[in-house]
Amino acid sequence: MTAQQSTDQRPVPQLAAPGHHLTMLFSSTRRGARLARRLAVQQFTEWTGLPHGSDAAHAVAQITGELASNAVTHGRLPGRDFRLRLSLARQCLRIEVTDARPERVPCLPVAGGLEEGGRGLLMVAAYAEDWGWEVRDRFTKTVWAEVAGSSLVSEGRPQLVLEGALEGGDQGLHHQRLHMGGQ
Repeated sequence: MTAQQSTDQRPVPQLAAPGHHLTMLFSSTRRGARLARRLAVQQFTEWTGLPHGSDAAHAVAQITGELASNAVTHGRLPGRDFRLRLSLARQCLRIEVTDARPERVPCLPVAGGLEEGGRGLLMVAAYAEDWGWEVRDRFTKTVWAEVAGSSLVSEGRPQLVLEGALEGGDQGLHHQRLHMGGQ
């Protein structure tokens, strides 16, 4: 047996080489949100070699589904699509969804709120190591989330420890700093 051979014949998930990117436009419909979620998972599994049923792929599906659904529900303007951008570099998958309503910024619900909806960003915060939004111009807003490092290769579900909101200065950059429980 050579030094490169192994007795374990199962494929070991390998993270993709730095610089993998994908950008695609989707219609601002429920179907567009569903297709964005499915594409994100497919692309993620191709880049990383992880199976579709892995916890990391599940996290990508949940985050992308929520961000795309929010773009369709809260960021839709008639005739305008939303954009999904995925980038994988240095053991970090960044998911970005850009919509046409920069005046509607996301916010986490207040603890103990009685509203029936509006808790999807708590799920994003639980699965993502970091998330936030940017208003880059008068016409668009980008909401992003990052799944990093051990989340891409670990099979443990994340536990949320929210330290608080941090806001960037004049650039319109806002994000939540999160630390995963048990790390």
